[in-house]
Amino acid sequence: MLGTGCGCKTFVLHVKWDLHLLNCKIPLSLQFSAISIQFPAPSTTTSLSSPPIPAAAMGNCFSGGGHSQFAVGGTSSIPDTRGPNDAVDSFLKSRGFPGPFSRIELSLSASNLRDRDVLSKSDPMAVVYTKEKDGSLQEVGRTEVVQNSLNPQWITKVKITYYFEMVQTLLFHVYDVDTQLHGPEVKTLKLDDQQYLGEGTCTLSQIVADPKCSRTLDLVSIAESTEPTRPRNLGQLTVHAEEEVVSKTTAELIFKCTDLENKDFFSKSDPFLVISKYVESGATVPICRTEVLKNDLKPVWKPIFLNISQVGSKDSPMVIECFNYNSNGKHDLLGKVQKSLAELEKLSSSKQGENLFLPITVGKDPQTKVLKSQLLVDKYSESVHHTFLDYLSGGCELNFMVAIDFTASNGNPRLPDSLHYIDHSGRPNAYQKAIQEVGDVLQYYDYDQQFPSWGFGARPIDGPVSHCFNLNGSSTNPMVAGIQGIMTAYERALSNVSLAGPTLFGPVITSAATIASQSLAANENKYYVLLIITDGVITDLQETKDALVKASDLPLSILIVGVGGADFKEMEILDADKGEKLESTTGRVASRDIVQFVPFRDVQGGEISVVQSLLAELPSQFLTYMRNRGIQPKPHPPTTL
Repeated sequence: MLGTGCGCKTFVLHVKWDLHLLNCKIPLSLQFSAISIQFPAPSTTTSLSSPPIPAAAMGNCFSGGGHSQFAVGGTSSIPDTRGPNDAVDSFLKSRGFPGPFSRIELSLSASNLRDRDVLSKSDPMAVVYTKEKDGSLQEVGRTEVVQNSLNPQWITKVKITYYFEMVQTLLFHVYDVDTQLHGPEVKTLKLDDQQYLGEGTCTLSQIVADPKCSRTLDLVSIAESTEPTRPRNLGQLTVHAEEEVVSKTTAELIFKCTDLENKDFFSKSDPFLVISKYVESGATVPICRTEVLKNDLKPVWKPIFLNISQVGSKDSPMVIECFNYNSNGKHDLLGKVQKSLAELEKLSSSKQGENLFLPITVGKDPQTKVLKSQLLVDKYSESVHHTFLDYLSGGCELNFMVAIDFTASNGNPRLPDSLHYIDHSGRPNAYQKAIQEVGDVLQYYDYDQQFPSWGFGARPIDGPVSHCFNLNGSSTNPMVAGIQGIMTAYERALSNVSLAGPTLFGPVITSAATIASQSLAANENKYYVLLIITDGVITDLQETKDALVKASDLPLSILIVGVGGADFKEMEILDADKGEKLESTTGRVASRDIVQFVPFRDVQGGEISVVQSLLAELPSQFLTYMRNRGIQPKPHPPTTL
């Protein structure tokens, strides 16, 4: 921790990148880095006058808003299963790596494998790879070898990081391992020396989006998989996915103290709490810190939230220390207690306090001095926070919808400089690329692959300008089959309409909201995602806001891609990332942020793809909707391998 002349604190987090966790290539020079995070000293004014600072660092612990949310550094010899670290996550995003993730365990089994041994059955082992965009393979893990079996059920789990916003292609190879090589660890086995039994492939999305979180693949040989004739079936491989087991229970606590010692000469103490857990070595590691309260000997801090797995268990002892803040970084210890979450819960229910103590030394003997000061727990409550994958495994669908801008500002589609120009050499235009990239991710979460598709801002043949027409030309049904069906309908529409204007979003948002509303009324287990691709500035800004405010109560998110060189400042108003919620004409405020906007030119050719930028907020928008409405994941059907 470094002091600064302005009374700030700079915490330096030394990070060793876990390359297996990130599941991506990082240069060796980046494997050890330091992240400096600076936090201002507490203001002498009230917290309301200070700008909010995002909570950073330690796992799932955070304080409930305000101006002094601190990061606390710490290292541990045990694996960190608490979830994403905000500071590291921000650092990775700035360098083009994806955002929030889930750790997945893959369980594998096979049936009807080929028998390659003469005097016994095959001894199979499975190897899992990810296939990169350039076609290269990165090994993720291997199972153990199961001896003498054509229907193995492997025990070893293969762990992989799941990113919603990416298409993660998996390749599974199955080998018959030479009996003489059963002794060495599987990691050391040379695969070229083993007999190849077959392979299968799918995306990770196809597995986790299945209600049973599993997928069965036909195994084929490398040579046969490229032949025009139907490949010979070499058995089946079943893959089951499950999130790593961590506690989903979060404890909310409100702490307060009484009769704190005054350590300042000209004012009262400025107290804050640091909560630490014990690690295997017996040392303590900070996991959470409250805000600093200025001039207060009877402080009541804002709520903090601790995930049960973050501290180990409800019975794991924690150290809660109360400090007086000093701008030079030498904070005064005002006292401490040692309590588990279970004991803190009892303190809350009994409305009793716990006396703080100070460690002292009498002669050579360490002792404790019990103080008059007390720590009290004003509130203790627990709640279960389900994950995005919990809802998917409960059968919830993400239904994809698309709306395409056909206004005249796109240019004549017959000319190469038009944003709608169809290059028959195969090079996609910006509209086609956005549809393909977003659709590639979302299609696996939509079971029937039927996608409502609209156009807006065009004049159909011999008709008035329409601000929401079915892309397939139907007068009643907007559905098209598959992503390729959207692409085909888009190309045909370019031949059947005249580009016009103006650019209005209200009608297509209303159409999407109508479908989402009908689904909600029918109690369907669905969430809708509307992709709007546009080249221009909208002319119905307030009407669009009105439609978005209404839609914020529905199972709907809206992704907007801006193509071309227009000024998209108004689009950024619709995307409430800066904390400014949308307000309707009647003064009603949106219940949540449902819009994510990205200019295509900002991410085109960069490290972060348009899909990653566009879909980054979707899981959190989805979870906010489910939690706001108190919707629990449906139990998923049992699976057997």
